[in-house]
Amino acid sequence: MSLANGRPYLAIPGPSVMPDRVLAAMHRASPNIYEGGLHDLVSSLWPDLKALAGTTGDVAAYIGNGHAIWEAANANLFSRGDKALVLAVGQFGLSWAASASARAMGIEVEVLDFGKSAPVDMARVEAALRADREGRIKAVLTTHVDTASTIRTDIAALRAVIDVAGHDALLAVDCIASLGCDEYRMDDWGADVTVAASQKGLMTPPGIGFVWFNAKARAATAGSDLKTPYWDWLPRADATEFWQIWDGTAPTHHLFGLREALTMIKEEGLPQVWHRHDVLARAVWAAFDCWAAGNPDIGLNVADPAHRGRSVTAARFGAPHATRLREWCETHAGVTLGIGLGMAAPSEPAYHGFLRVAHMGHVNAHMTLGALAVMEAGMLALNIPHGAGGLAAAAAVVAAGA
Repeated sequence: MSLANGRPYLAIPGPSVMPDRVLAAMHRASPNIYEGGLHDLVSSLWPDLKALAGTTGDVAAYIGNGHAIWEAANANLFSRGDKALVLAVGQFGLSWAASASARAMGIEVEVLDFGKSAPVDMARVEAALRADREGRIKAVLTTHVDTASTIRTDIAALRAVIDVAGHDALLAVDCIASLGCDEYRMDDWGADVTVAASQKGLMTPPGIGFVWFNAKARAATAGSDLKTPYWDWLPRADATEFWQIWDGTAPTHHLFGLREALTMIKEEGLPQVWHRHDVLARAVWAAFDCWAAGNPDIGLNVADPAHRGRSVTAARFGAPHATRLREWCETHAGVTLGIGLGMAAPSEPAYHGFLRVAHMGHVNAHMTLGALAVMEAGMLALNIPHGAGGLAAAAAVVAAGA
C-alpha cells in the first residue's frame, strides 16, 4: 500500500522546489509590457543578481535554459577558430564543450578530463596553460559544481593557477548548480564570466538564464564573430529600451517569480543561505557514511568533503539497488530522487547503481531529514544491506548547525 498521497517532495537537482511565495507571485494576469510596474520590477532585479554572484560587473539575461546560456557565453567569448580550455569533472563540463555547441560553433576545444569522481588537478591546468606558448587559449571554462558528479571546483585556486602560469585567458564559470547554494564570489575569486539559470538555487521555473561579465571580458569579446543579434550580451546589458533586455517580449511571469525568490534570499541573508545549504549537505553525507558501514557498494561519489558541492550529492548503491530505491521512494513515499546522470549509459546495467540527492534552493531541515528517513525506510523495505545510525548522524549535524 502506498503512503505517497500528500504533498510530494522533488529532491532532484533542478527544477528545484517551488516556494509557495514564488508560485503566488506568478499567479496573476498578464501585465502591461510597455510601461509601468513590470519595468520597475525588472530594474530592481539587477542589483540583487549582481550581489548574488558577488560582482560589480554587468549582467545580461536571456529567455532560455542552461544549455542556452552556455551558447550565449560561447557566442560572446569566442570567434571561429579561437581555442577554449575546458576542465571537465563530470558530465556538464563535457557538455559545455560539446553539446553546448562550442565545437559545433567552430571553436577549437581542448578538454582536460579529470574523470567522474576527482577534482580539477591544478598542476595539469598550469601545464596546459604554460604549453600554450602562442596564447591561443582565449578562455578557461569550468563548472563551479558539476550537477552530475557533484564535484566542486576551487575557483580562487584556479584563478591563481592561471595567474602563476602568466596566461591571459579569461576564466568562465558555470554556476548553474551552485548559485544561491554554494558560496561564490565572482570578483573576489577572479572569475571574468559567470553563467547561471533560474531553476535551481533561484527557485524559479526553468526559462531564464544569466551571464555576468566584467570589464576585461567585455573588452576581450568585443570583436567576436560568433555573436548574433539575439545572443550578443551588450544590447541586453546596456539596454536603453525595455525590449532590448530580452530582444523582444519579456518572460513576464518568470520575472514575478524571480523577484519574489530574490526577495526571499535577501530576507534570509546570503551568508545564512550558504550556511543552510552547508549544514543540510553535511547531514546527507553523515547519513551516507553510516549506511556505507554495512554495505561497501554504498558510498558518496566524491571522497573529500572539500570537493563536494553543497547543492546536490551524488552517490552509489550498487546496481540495481539505486533504481529500485528511487522507484520505491517515489511510489511509496512521495519523494523523488535524482538519477545518476553521466555515471553510466542508461542501456548499461551499471546505470542502475547511481542516484543523486538534491538539497538546493527552497529546502529546510525537515525536508532533508524526511528524505533521508524515506531512503532508509526504502532500504529496509527492499532488503538493501546498510549500516545503522544514518538518521541519528544526520540529525546530529542539523542540531549542531542550527
